[in-house]
Amino acid sequence: MAIPSITELTLLKALWKQHPLSAREIHDRVEEELAWSYSSTRKTLERMLEKGMISLHSAHGMNVYAPVLEKVETLAAFAHDFSHRVMEMNAPLPVNMFTGSKLVNQHELKELEQLLSEWPEDQE
Repeated sequence: MAIPSITELTLLKALWKQHPLSAREIHDRVEEELAWSYSSTRKTLERMLEKGMISLHSAHGMNVYAPVLEKVETLAAFAHDFSHRVMEMNAPLPVNMFTGSKLVNQHELKELEQLLSEWPEDQE
């Protein structure tokens, strides 16, 4: 799985919380965090669409986006990459480091723990 950039992840998080959303709705949700223009949001959405991270369809005459990448799988890939590439660890990160996250619920936390513990070595 290709790991999204930090800015792509920010847009994905907005879509994981609610979808489908128009480009303007996504921009309004991330504008404060990213501090960039609407055209930058649109360009990033276009790149994400090309990479297959999101989908685009029309609803009520408006183009709207939805996530294609699954939240828990994407977070597991980020955690795995961080533990190996940044922290130089051979073991998975402890799932308790995600406790208190507003991004995942208890069910997703358990799924994340399972994905991290069963991560195949050949996906590094």
